[in-house]
Amino acid sequence: MKSKYAMIAGLVILATVVYFVGYRDGSLDRDPPVIASANAEGISPVKARERDFYAPNTEDLAPDEMRLIACGTGMPTARPKQAASCWLLELGNGDKFIFDAGTGSAERIAALQIPYNFLDKVFLSHLHTDHFGDLDALFVGGALSGRQKPLRVWGPKGDTPERGTKYALDHLYMALTWDLDGRKGITDPRGYVPFEVTEFDYKGVNEIIYQENGVTIRTIPAIHSLDGPVSFILDWNGLKFVFGGDTYPNKWYAEYAKDADLAIHECFITVPGLVDKFKFTPQGALSVGTQVHTAPEAYGKMMSIIKPRMAVAYHFFNDWDTAPDIEKRIRTTYDGPLSLSTDYMVWNITKDDIRVRMAIVDEDVWPPQPSEEPQVPDPTLQIGFSDFIVNGKYDMKDVIQPTYDAINEEYGLNEEQP
Repeated sequence: MKSKYAMIAGLVILATVVYFVGYRDGSLDRDPPVIASANAEGISPVKARERDFYAPNTEDLAPDEMRLIACGTGMPTARPKQAASCWLLELGNGDKFIFDAGTGSAERIAALQIPYNFLDKVFLSHLHTDHFGDLDALFVGGALSGRQKPLRVWGPKGDTPERGTKYALDHLYMALTWDLDGRKGITDPRGYVPFEVTEFDYKGVNEIIYQENGVTIRTIPAIHSLDGPVSFILDWNGLKFVFGGDTYPNKWYAEYAKDADLAIHECFITVPGLVDKFKFTPQGALSVGTQVHTAPEAYGKMMSIIKPRMAVAYHFFNDWDTAPDIEKRIRTTYDGPLSLSTDYMVWNITKDDIRVRMAIVDEDVWPPQPSEEPQVPDPTLQIGFSDFIVNGKYDMKDVIQPTYDAINEEYGLNEEQP
């Protein structure tokens, strides 16, 4: 009797897995997964089989294909499961673009094992820390790990110079003075030069801010918190990608995001969720959840207006007890293709299909091989220590010398201990 119940329970679990993996991943024009025995004809336990997940650096990107990877989908309070806003878009021509670099996202970017020289283009939607709070980590960590060129950043001006991207990044660079001075003469210096900032008018409507290698990026104004935020529209090879950043539903998004292949728009946690989970007052929850951010019902209405091939909702904690209510509210106003995003979700986009999966990443990653040879640091640039600190050093030359001897012999050098 017990075995009968165990079999029934197993079938229920299997059906549930098939439902969530096969039908709720947002994929278009795909058959449900086929459950096959390892002994079925043509399948062997020692042969490679088709995966229903993305493993970084194991798949070619077709010349006409986009791949979007969610490196941060959560809320201003980053958590282990979800970093704050960050999206990596890879194109079949080799270009890679980072949209936002919110708190915690540099770790997700590192997990993808992409040489940092190819991660030199960042587009900021606005200057809340959950949208650029890990830019310093990407800047310093990227330079340390193989980015041998300046980090280029595009972002909006503010309604005053002090609220603009250039002001923020100039002062961020100054805040890193101790960090950067301590690396002089020790590491390859090329990635540590100041940010290359391209600042543009946040009031520009469908204005081109980037046009290289067949890629065009335009901006439209967004409505969030203060004057200044923007949304981005990228066109390449007949495909259209839209990143809304944070915004209240607005007429610019409704007009210029129409017919996108993939459209990202914020969809905040529900008002009851803010009261229950974040312990907001009802008054605060109403203001933040429906006016500062976009409520699920309003998100759905906007998607019904623009009719994308794939709608992507982000900016909420995607849990078993929050996602169902968010989806239910979205479905009161929108019935099209939908992805409720979470970190490491992956979308492969072609003109014929949009495939949605999760990435499987290695938590023990090291920096990938640099795309260029590193530059030998110039020790004469080191700032060094005061006599007070130097006199505090304990003499370890005898135990360190064998390491110098081994390295000198292996690499044909003549380095001496300082």
